[in-house]
Amino acid sequence: MIPEAKKEAVACALREAFGVTGYDDIQMMTAGLSPALIFRIVVRGQPYLLRLIVSTNATAGPGRGDQTHHFACMKSAAEAGIGPRVWYTSIEDRVSITDFVTARPFPRTEALLRLPATLRTLHALPPFPFPRAMNYLDVMDGCVRKLQAAKILPESEAGPLFEGYARVASVYPRDDSDMVSSHNDLKPENILFDGDRVWLVDWEAGFRNDRYVDLAVVANFVITNDAEEEAYLRAYFGEAAGDYRRARLYLMRQLLHMFYPAVLFVFSLKGNAVHSKEKVPDFRDFHNRIWAGELSLAADEARLQYAWVHIKQNLENLGAARFQDALRLISHG
Repeated sequence: MIPEAKKEAVACALREAFGVTGYDDIQMMTAGLSPALIFRIVVRGQPYLLRLIVSTNATAGPGRGDQTHHFACMKSAAEAGIGPRVWYTSIEDRVSITDFVTARPFPRTEALLRLPATLRTLHALPPFPFPRAMNYLDVMDGCVRKLQAAKILPESEAGPLFEGYARVASVYPRDDSDMVSSHNDLKPENILFDGDRVWLVDWEAGFRNDRYVDLAVVANFVITNDAEEEAYLRAYFGEAAGDYRRARLYLMRQLLHMFYPAVLFVFSLKGNAVHSKEKVPDFRDFHNRIWAGELSLAADEARLQYAWVHIKQNLENLGAARFQDALRLISHG
């Protein structure tokens, strides 16, 4: 099960971490979209997570190349008690061993109560190093421009979507006042609940970013109404959210409603035209199914459907009074 080229590195990892060269049991983990090979191993009766990077392309992106940045973020999170304990890492061999978290069901209402404190702890960590010179909003802009240039969206959707994105991007703050250590990929499979504590895993995309990115990604899964939004932000900030913070979160969610389709359409379709879907699943229901583990985005068809879910919500928001109010409030600071 362990690739031949990695067997010596794994033996070294086991020897240094636990004083053994073998394991009692091993199972490949199939959840998630990471290109890494991930295993549950049992050593001396205890389960651990073994992660192997097998690609030899050092510039291929997260999960494939140099793991220096990834391991640094992972260790920082573990030290803060929001990531599993790290037993071993090797940048040269691209191998890591951490505690294995046995995940339990994490009801949305429970997550709404617990995750603000987890995000607050994350965002208070010493600044993550940048893996490269980048700004997340600039990355968003680049992806959206690629989608626009590809001309693969029906014009009936394309015009309003790109115009709405431009309006948000023109007023959304791009200063450093809210740049914090961020996870940036807080999909449900990267948020584990063991019945007592919340653990964040898979730190490949960790870097300093606008705090509202993590807040917005989680909000898409756990917030269903205005009262929950206020409670979520109050718990995170430790005080009443206020109109500005609510508007900031709302506009970041709107940016993500455009960013996700841009990434999914451009990279999944590879330039092929897409046709407007007559029946798109409800945003809330779709996210509830993902959160509950009933729906996986591993297949291209599911990812494209997810893109249309965001587009539908995006278009609905463009016609809402709150959209205009949020633009006006953020534009005036």
